[in-house]
Amino acid sequence: MAKKSGGDWRCVYALDQRRRPVSGSSKELAEAIRHGADLRIYTEFFHDEHINTASTEHELIREVADFRVTYLLESRWTAGIVTLRLPISLPEGFGPRPSMSFFLYNEDGLQGIARPHLDRSRATGKPGPSHIKDHKEMPKYHELENWDEGTNAPSSSFFYEFDVFRFLVNEGWEEVFAHTGDGTVESGSLEALVEGFARGREVKVSVRGLCADMEAPHTGIGHEVFIQTGSCYYYSERKQFIAGSHPVVRVRPAIPLQYMSKGWDFGWLMLRTDGLVVRWLVDPYTLQFQKSQSRHSIRWFVR
Repeated sequence: MAKKSGGDWRCVYALDQRRRPVSGSSKELAEAIRHGADLRIYTEFFHDEHINTASTEHELIREVADFRVTYLLESRWTAGIVTLRLPISLPEGFGPRPSMSFFLYNEDGLQGIARPHLDRSRATGKPGPSHIKDHKEMPKYHELENWDEGTNAPSSSFFYEFDVFRFLVNEGWEEVFAHTGDGTVESGSLEALVEGFARGREVKVSVRGLCADMEAPHTGIGHEVFIQTGSCYYYSERKQFIAGSHPVVRVRPAIPLQYMSKGWDFGWLMLRTDGLVVRWLVDPYTLQFQKSQSRHSIRWFVR
């Protein structure tokens, strides 16, 4: 497994306001994600068109969002999810209710938002399709689907006509170990993973089929989910490596990747090099935690 040169960010794909490719390619983006690359997306918009439509300030805003969880679907389609953001109310501060802002972007510019509220207010609606708003005050915002309005976990699919989309990747990760769901080695070595971790290198994983239990019967969309880990541990006698993940948002696999009612959740993972993945997942409608486990093929990267 060749080590990727990295440290710098580069644009591998770009779309215009109509979401048409203008440079790079989706294949190059998918190849970078396949090798563990981090993803950020650069966009441009105007304050009075996107933030405050009642404002007279026609000021250009440039944004770069950090997509800490990435998906590679059917080995060709890329999507990313923002996992660490609370609602920002530019330029003053935060939004009115505490919640997570799980923004989802696909490689074709299709976007989504899932917003689990954290204040435990009483729900006023029930899960299911909701009225699609026309957003006449924001002509560049096009809502396509709206779900679960009035519940603790509303979500929607939409696209906003950003002036530009730039898909930026950092390819500083090196794949050092891969195994099947029963721990059978496919490539690399556990020793290389342990050596990198012991030197203080960061660890990232790709988990194959992490969301398979969310799929409709007989769909079987192949997918890998890429997540950075935090604390890692090595049992030196039993030769077992264990990692605790950063937050992960799971979405029912589809191309394009989209939120829908009862089709997503979030939580944390504990991953082992024998293929075991222990999940502590949150039901976004109730904020109740539930533990479960499954086995998966995992690829391990260090940086």
